[in-house]
Amino acid sequence: MDGPSDHDHDLTALGKVSGRVFLKVEIVAYVILGVLIALTALVGIVSSATSLWGAVLVNGAPDAIVITIDRLLFVLMLVEILHTVRVSFRSGTLVCEPFLIVGLIASIRRVLVITLESSQANQPGKWTPETQAILSSTMLELAVLGGLILVMVISIFLLRRSERTQGQGGS
Repeated sequence: MDGPSDHDHDLTALGKVSGRVFLKVEIVAYVILGVLIALTALVGIVSSATSLWGAVLVNGAPDAIVITIDRLLFVLMLVEILHTVRVSFRSGTLVCEPFLIVGLIASIRRVLVITLESSQANQPGKWTPETQAILSSTMLELAVLGGLILVMVISIFLLRRSERTQGQGGS
């Protein structure tokens, strides 16, 4: 028996049909995911604007400013994730760099929030043994986040450099 059997032909046809069905399901999932992320970003923008307006009304309350910055950076992360979904949808492949950028934004967001929150602990009358313990743990967290940020920046740099090298015909 030299040629393909009917059974092999049926499996090939089934593979093609299932591939088309899964591609359509994937496209629908990407569209729904994109719409939900976009709506979440819009809600985040409105929430940030509300928080900022509240900070303005109370003459720049530090807590309200921390919340506003946190929400704005969260929206920035959502926009970057939306970009990743769009790029993945167009190219049909998963691209690493946008995820690294989202991780970088998330880490920087956390560093800023920790820094702003810990600056409140230095105000007169707020220094207690509990705040000293919290400050020590946040310093450790900041050190870990600093290392993580460095690793992600180096990864993005190396990824871009390798893409540039591949684009120039290098190996």
